[in-house]
Amino acid sequence: MSENSTALTLFVTHRRALVDYASSITGSRAHAEDLVQEAWLRFDQASRGRFLEDAKGYLYRIVRNLALDQHRRSARENRLITRDDFAQAAENCPDETPTPDTVALFKDEIRCVMAAMAELPERTRIAFEMHRFGGATLKEIAAFLGISVSLAQLLVTDGAEHCKARLAKR
Repeated sequence: MSENSTALTLFVTHRRALVDYASSITGSRAHAEDLVQEAWLRFDQASRGRFLEDAKGYLYRIVRNLALDQHRRSARENRLITRDDFAQAAENCPDETPTPDTVALFKDEIRCVMAAMAELPERTRIAFEMHRFGGATLKEIAAFLGISVSLAQLLVTDGAEHCKARLAKR
């Protein structure tokens, strides 16, 4: 049996216990799972082409060191960022709820744009909608409509200019 397959067998055999061990240090099973995977990568790299006398002990030591580092990092972050910081940040956040005037203005603008789009020739309207509302590229629009990319760009531009002109007139 090669040293790599021996290392893998050791890891697979002790994986659950390693996760339990890391969980007891970090307090989080999810973090422990990630740490054990990181430990395996480090252990596998260190054991390649070398005989490790106490491979199991070395693997546990890697897990312990990673878990302790994670625990220290979390404790440091918790000291730096408190719940009061989050509450203060929430208070300082501007209210993003639109005013009734803003809602009315945008509803009016949407009606105007929809009316302008209804006035467009069908191919121009389709190209404009695909680009602005569907996120389609000019190449995708050209393929869909069976036209050149430059004509697709012209149709999208014409649609946008028409809508802009209608908005300016209101």
